[in-house]
Parts: sequence; C-alpha cells; structure tokens
Amino acid sequence: MSTLPTTPSATVGPYLSIGLTWEDGPYVVAPETPGAIWIRGIVYDGLEELVPDAMVETWQADPDGRFDHPDDPRGAVAYPGFRGLGRAQTVTGEYEICTLKPGRLPDGAGGLQAPHIDVSLFARGLLDRVVTRIYFADEAEANAEDVVLRSLPDDAARRTLIATPTEDGYRLDLHLQGDRETVFFAV
Repeated sequence: MSTLPTTPSATVGPYLSIGLTWEDGPYVVAPETPGAIWIRGIVYDGLEELVPDAMVETWQADPDGRFDHPDDPRGAVAYPGFRGLGRAQTVTGEYEICTLKPGRLPDGAGGLQAPHIDVSLFARGLLDRVVTRIYFADEAEANAEDVVLRSLPDDAARRTLIATPTEDGYRLDLHLQGDRETVFFAV
C-alpha cells in the first residue's frame, strides 16, 4: 500500500468571518474607557488595491507594560476591561482597533522596548499569517532605543512600522507586497 504525501495547508482566507472574528473583536477596551485610542489603517495587496477580506489581530501590553496573561511575572493588569487582544475584519479594506496605548516592556537584554502593538495579519493567498508591529511616531526617543527597530536595515523599513497620530489615535496602513511593503518578521 502506498502513502500519499502531505498536502500543503489551505490559505487562511477568504473565510475569516467563519469562527475567527467576533462582534466585539475590535475592542481591546470599550471606547468610553479613559485614555482609549483608535488604531486604524488599510490593508493593501501588492497592486496597491484594498484587501476586503483580511483579518488584523493585535496583542499588546497595557499602559504599564504588562500583559493580560497569568504568566506575566510583573503582575496583573490594572486596567478594568483591558484584554490585550483585538481582532478586526477589513470588510472595506480598513481595520480599526480601540485600545489603550501600550507601555514599554523589557527587551530581555536589560533595556526596554518602545511601546508597540504586535500584529498578525491573515489574508487570502497566504498559507500562514504574517507578523509585524505597530510603533508610535510620538515615541521617537523610545523608538531610537528599541532593539527591533534598530535591527532594521534603514529608515524606509522602520517607517513601515511607525503609526502617525490622528485626531483620536493613530494610523498605520499595512502593505502585503510592493514598493511600500510593511516589514514582516519570521516568527
């Protein structure tokens, strides 16, 4: 009897709305939470066209740099309603997450990472998620010290991770390919 080879996994989209998203997914905190901000952006493909069926998942520390997880050795999160995790669909190509701006956290080498949000992006045509980060333009000093940002080859690459301030939060567009491709990390 012969054995068939393993087949590659199916792509992660376009069926993200079946089981991967939920109604309150975009709310890491409720919009009325003191200090709540919106992180918004558009997901683009390699042809600079909107991706209307992607999912952006975020994971982040609270404003004190702690995670809403029992394994965080620094103690419990002190922000009521903060869950650290957000998920947003891109039905119109745009994602939005309501959250609190994260604090700095240890970098494992005695320093501190700049405030950032970890992002997993799921979309049609991808065999697996792609992973990136969102940093904040108004954290220039912390960004200059961040080991991940410093490891990138040039300012153009770093700029793909830096969200710009808006009236109610920050904006960062994500580019899957092309001249303005967002930096994605191998994890």
